[in-house]
Amino acid sequence: MKYMLLINAGTSDEQEPGDFQEWMAYDKAVREAGILVSGESLADLVTATTVRVSADGTPTVTDGPYAETREVLGGFYVIDVPDLDAALDWAVRCPGARGGGSVVVRPVADFDA
Repeated sequence: MKYMLLINAGTSDEQEPGDFQEWMAYDKAVREAGILVSGESLADLVTATTVRVSADGTPTVTDGPYAETREVLGGFYVIDVPDLDAALDWAVRCPGARGGGSVVVRPVADFDA
């Protein structure tokens, strides 16, 4: 079953969620386990653009981050593992789950099933 691990970094000055070497080790472990479907790190939050469409169909486009945001989506992994317990185990190992960050685990919908 496929799961997406959404990696959120805290926006406060808490400890950094893992150094470069920890991220490289985690990435290598996911690849060597043969469970990686895809994964990417996202560009800095200041490059974000948000699109909202009102009920009448009028779009609103906003550049940059929102001040009230407490977490920032920094990247993701899509993994293919047997069950939720295995996905949670990989989420616990992720450096992004430490230092004020979090990893949200969501199953990928399979509309062909």
